[in-house]
Amino acid sequence: MAEENQFFRPVRDFCQRQVMTCSAGDSLVSAVAVMRERNISSMVVLGGDMPEGIFTDRDLRNKVVAPGRSPVELTVGDVMHSPLATIGEDDMLYEALYRMSRLKIHRLVVVDEQGALAGIITDTDILRLQAHSPHQLVLDIEKAASVEDLRALHIRIQNLVLHLSGTGVPIRDMVKLIAHLNDQVLIRLIALLRAERHAGLTDDFAFVVMGSEGRGEQTLTTDQDNAIIYADDLPAADVARLEAFSHDLIGALISIGVPACKGGIMARNPEWRRSLSGWKTELNRWLTTPKPENVMTGSMFMDLRALYGRDDLVRSLREHAFTMLSTDQGFLMRMAQNMTNFRPPLGWFGKIKLEKNGPHRGKLDIKKAGIFAITDGVKALAMEARRLEGSTHDRIEMLVETQVMNPQDARNLIASFDFLVATRLRGQVDALRAGAEPSNYVALESLNTMQQGELRLALEQVARFQDFIKHHFRLHLLRN
Repeated sequence: MAEENQFFRPVRDFCQRQVMTCSAGDSLVSAVAVMRERNISSMVVLGGDMPEGIFTDRDLRNKVVAPGRSPVELTVGDVMHSPLATIGEDDMLYEALYRMSRLKIHRLVVVDEQGALAGIITDTDILRLQAHSPHQLVLDIEKAASVEDLRALHIRIQNLVLHLSGTGVPIRDMVKLIAHLNDQVLIRLIALLRAERHAGLTDDFAFVVMGSEGRGEQTLTTDQDNAIIYADDLPAADVARLEAFSHDLIGALISIGVPACKGGIMARNPEWRRSLSGWKTELNRWLTTPKPENVMTGSMFMDLRALYGRDDLVRSLREHAFTMLSTDQGFLMRMAQNMTNFRPPLGWFGKIKLEKNGPHRGKLDIKKAGIFAITDGVKALAMEARRLEGSTHDRIEMLVETQVMNPQDARNLIASFDFLVATRLRGQVDALRAGAEPSNYVALESLNTMQQGELRLALEQVARFQDFIKHHFRLHLLRN
């Protein structure tokens, strides 16, 4: 197996199963004695059979030795780190890497499906894998010292995707990896800009990403869809600093190689940089006046995810939207109607209809053909359920749990979605290898006979999902 593919194997294949444990009530001195005897740097703290904290030699240094506390009088619970950072044993290794990087920690406790202790994994375990890997990319991103460094790393991310394409990595994992790496670049860029030019910048804001980036479903053509939400009580001087910061940030992103949004959906533009109450007012306008442009913008906005800063501002805004939608389903019905307007391009006897004119003549826009209908239809159902976390996959699984969709229909929809996204990514990879600009268009002749058959089946599944959406939201009651 290629070294990069190791990162798409489950954590269970790499974690250490033998884990030393203790209880919160154990004396600190006895726990440290065990650590010294076993030559280990941490112990997992159990409450019954469930992990509830972790105690490390760093905790001993920072919480006992440095402040001059007497260890004889302390228990493990007095100094352990809680709540605990965990990862499921069936999660992919790259997810463990990403979580450690985001939390700036060196180990994760591994748990089973019931949340019980299953093992532990450390950054040292991951470093045993070879250097040319997603892990090395993350480390290099964290060490990037300039915008120029990040530009080179952005190219390396594309090259990694080119290398992994066609190696059997599941598309769900591929797009999550792309999103994770792009997240890391943006987070590092913000840190560099704050350190170099914006040291006095307030912390009372959130930089949010939306659309496919908000869902963590990026491929190789994603442009910018971002915004800033700031606290209502922010002084005018801090608001002005945020404005200057937003211009530097978006400019730097463009210079790195992340294209500007053609529709101007970027934090440097005033309409995408508002206070919390300002955003609530704007949401009210979109949700109560579901004109086509408001439906498209509002739908994209509801994928918002706090990439940096105060996540509570995002939660407050989302809860405000849920409250609005619970009293009037007009917006959701129009959103559902809009996705049903993107009918799969299937003609008589299942023949796929292609572009007749223009630069993409003879090709299929696979996003309009099916991807958009699935993501927006699933999103409308998730908004109604007040559960917008995660990706389209995550939302479909939630809809099964809440009995909005039956399991078989959900499996069929996921399979169709994965095939369509994988086909789009494959087309983009082929374009890059040919020195062309990647897009959402796919040439039908680039697919073999079996793939063309799968494409027809996927588009037929999209049409069935649209019929389900029409029935669920009772679109026959809408007046055009």
